[in-house]
Amino acid sequence: MKKNRVIIVGMIVLVLLLAACSGRTGGSGGASGVQKDELIVISPTGQPASLDPTLTNDLASALIIKQVYNTLFDQDPRTMETVPGLAERHQFENDANGQPTRMRIFLKQGAKFHNGEELKASDVKFSLDRAATATVIRHISGSIENVEAVGDYEVLITLRFPFAPILNNLAHTAMSIVNEKAVTEGGDEYARNPVGTGPYQFVNWLAGNRIDLTRWDDFHGTPARLKDITIRYINDPATALLELETGGADLLLTALPQDLSRIQSDSNLQLFRTLGLTLNYLGLNGSRPPFNDLRIRQAVAYAIDNQALLNAVFQGVGNMGRGPLSSRVWASVANQLPQYDYNPDRARELLAEAGFPNGFSTTIFASDAAERKDTAEIVRSMLSRVNINADIQMLEWATYLQTLASGGAPIFVHTWVTITGDPDYGLAIYNSRDPGTVNRAFYTNLNVDRLLDRGRMETNVAQRQEIYREAQQLIHSDLPLLPLQENELLIGARSYVRGFTIHPGGLHSLWTIYFE
Repeated sequence: MKKNRVIIVGMIVLVLLLAACSGRTGGSGGASGVQKDELIVISPTGQPASLDPTLTNDLASALIIKQVYNTLFDQDPRTMETVPGLAERHQFENDANGQPTRMRIFLKQGAKFHNGEELKASDVKFSLDRAATATVIRHISGSIENVEAVGDYEVLITLRFPFAPILNNLAHTAMSIVNEKAVTEGGDEYARNPVGTGPYQFVNWLAGNRIDLTRWDDFHGTPARLKDITIRYINDPATALLELETGGADLLLTALPQDLSRIQSDSNLQLFRTLGLTLNYLGLNGSRPPFNDLRIRQAVAYAIDNQALLNAVFQGVGNMGRGPLSSRVWASVANQLPQYDYNPDRARELLAEAGFPNGFSTTIFASDAAERKDTAEIVRSMLSRVNINADIQMLEWATYLQTLASGGAPIFVHTWVTITGDPDYGLAIYNSRDPGTVNRAFYTNLNVDRLLDRGRMETNVAQRQEIYREAQQLIHSDLPLLPLQENELLIGARSYVRGFTIHPGGLHSLWTIYFE
């Protein structure tokens, strides 16, 4: 009997050892060879400016906000169609003039903020009132005239005018719902200590290094698959890729085109890619001489070999920029517009016509991201061939945005993401009512403004498309910026990452990820 017990115990130990070696345990919610419950994400594009949704409109901030907060509506990343969020259902109502400017929203009941308070209509009113008066997101929230809390779970929004893309805008992270008590008590510190209703709650922000999130177990929807997320900020692309390759990270956001071959040839890695909603462009500040002269802007356009730039900076990944609106956005006519083909001789002729036969000197501004630095260097080289001599000023992200907002950059390398998927948002950078904050080129054309106003108020899709076609033609003729590249999103991941759906605007839902 004693010998039998020894054999049985030995068999049990062997089974346990085999189970441990098989790796069929962990926090992934299923069979997995990865025995951990933490997702480590590398972001090489800079850290957030703020985690208060109404204070910023940059992608680094929006990615974290997406995990911590919820909006009234969400968007399916595969189709960009709006779906219910905190709003369980809604209905439009006509005003006294028969216009659909009233929107009644019925809230999901039982949703809790991370401080334990239940979501109420008063929080929605507080959030939307804050958003409606926030200058930096006026292009998103400016259609809202009044918000009324009707009981605890019903909200009535009154719009200034019929606004066709209102559901898309309410799905924007800038319109995230905050808790009134948390914001009031947090004061100036709230932007670094956010409280939302999202699947993850904020834990810690180590400036310049990392942000830690943990699963909110009282989440009102499908809970996050993994317990913790750490977003690490590594500006050096080579170091970021090495972290992914060696297992120091599970997900690499914004992999570079030159990383493609290494990721695709590594059996421990996988690649997610899709044509995005991002337009990379060269901004020409029309409020500063000599760029207030169309001939100078045209000269710059003819001096840039866009195909060569696409090949050099982006390794041929993505599409060459052709118009004011990315071709992935519906109503875009980018592929129908006449192009400024590379012609340095024509560039010199235009410079001479504008009074600069010997060229001039200027400064190109860019953030410290690798692709923008490379773009600035190549643009400088190309401009030098037509006697436009440019210095390059590289700035940290927050300082760079402040410089653009003040109009201090004559030429700048920048990006615009049509994050809502609607042309109203994509063309907002050409609206003269938002100089600096959104319209970085300080572009002014009152006819364009009128067309953009008509487009947002028109509910007929075919008529909206025609309005936006006309607006894009005018903008393209005025040339406030040079479209350089329509971005293709490249995201590297360890081979065991499952459940990830790439968002064409970069607002990825990390709570669906698990390991297997």
